[in-house]
Amino acid sequence: MRVIICGAGQVGYGIAERLAAERNDVSVIDTSAQLIQAVRDSLDVRGFVGHGSHPEVLEAAGAQQADMIIAVTLHDEVNIVACEIAHALFNVPTKIARIRAQSYLQPQYQDLFSRDHMPIDVIISPELEVGEMVLRRIALPGATDVVRFAEGKIIMVAIECLEDCPVINTPLKQLTELFPDLPSTVVGVVRGDSLFVPHSADQLIAGDLAYVVTQKDQVRRTLSLFGHDEQEATRIIIAGGGNIGLYVARTIEQRQSRTRIKLIEDQRERAVRIADELRRTVVLNGSALDQKLLLEADIHDADLMVALTNSDQVNILSSVMAKGLGCKASLVLLNSPAYHGLSKTLGIDAYVNPRSVTISRVLQHVRRGRIRAVHSIQQGLAEIIEAEALETSPLVGTALRDLELPDGMRIGAIFRDGQMISPSGSVHIRPKDRVVIFAMQGAVKQVEQMFRVSLEFF
Repeated sequence: MRVIICGAGQVGYGIAERLAAERNDVSVIDTSAQLIQAVRDSLDVRGFVGHGSHPEVLEAAGAQQADMIIAVTLHDEVNIVACEIAHALFNVPTKIARIRAQSYLQPQYQDLFSRDHMPIDVIISPELEVGEMVLRRIALPGATDVVRFAEGKIIMVAIECLEDCPVINTPLKQLTELFPDLPSTVVGVVRGDSLFVPHSADQLIAGDLAYVVTQKDQVRRTLSLFGHDEQEATRIIIAGGGNIGLYVARTIEQRQSRTRIKLIEDQRERAVRIADELRRTVVLNGSALDQKLLLEADIHDADLMVALTNSDQVNILSSVMAKGLGCKASLVLLNSPAYHGLSKTLGIDAYVNPRSVTISRVLQHVRRGRIRAVHSIQQGLAEIIEAEALETSPLVGTALRDLELPDGMRIGAIFRDGQMISPSGSVHIRPKDRVVIFAMQGAVKQVEQMFRVSLEFF
């Protein structure tokens, strides 16, 4: 696939890295010669210094032969114009744009990005995507990652196995026998520095991070089975009143009437503006690193500190301070992968990686075949994919126990007629079933082939 990426920042670089590793033909455009040089030096891609919205730059980057343009610069208007020019002058089939300004995304303007107006196929709003991820993590304490599939009916949760976890040191097939009515499947395990797909004879041990696929109404029971009975936070302090912080506070106000929120914002004008927008949230103006301000916010009585500023360092330090002052738990926004490994050492309970969230959203549209959703985990070491089975799929019509799935792949659930089906050995996949699959990086291409719209399997 030939792909043009406009923007070589963290998100653009991350997308280029993933696509280049999969041997796609990738061109990256950015106005910064320094960023383009970094891309050229470290990735097998072509780099172009210039404006992604300028026709001659797009032409030089190969727009005439491109299958897709992904515009993820920091400027919405550049992203929009780049997609329009790619459509009008070069007839690029798929156009993806990152849009940050919420005014473009109002429901009454939903026809704006249509083929008749601005021909953009996919709009990605990092603030909304990350905000929803933060809300899912708040709603399910004990889970270190939460992703929804099949209209929210199927959930994937990542759960840390603690020393007193009831399911450790027990073969996974035995868990199925002990809890036959629990539709939960362990599809992936992180142990130390390695990630692997477990077999039915494998056991979980203390310290493992288990990726579990289950039914929506069985998530809390699954967490409890793994030893996590944490109560949902009702007293929350949010550090950072940017787009994400405001979205999270506003949504909690709408969805959870008994949750009390205090929000800390260091820019006075912004603090005044969001205080006018929010109804029940107490907005405090100052630094989240100010111990006096944290005490004024009653940090010692808080259930959860959610640090959502633009600075990883502020997020980390404010969370460490909050825990030191008596806050029960912390959830932190971390952009830089360099800090992910340190989070546990520093006592941070959970983190959200905005770049990973955005890249997952893009991959959903890069993947070939009937791919409905993609979530990248462990910095791209694996993906959990929801795909629709076709008549031509080799998965259809054979009992799961008789399927010869490639190594590094495991089926987590099947969605049929609005219901989740656990992947027991006797189950047969039918056409139009939606299948949730965990795939290691090396097996992703094979998953795509299984769901391709073609007759190449006959």
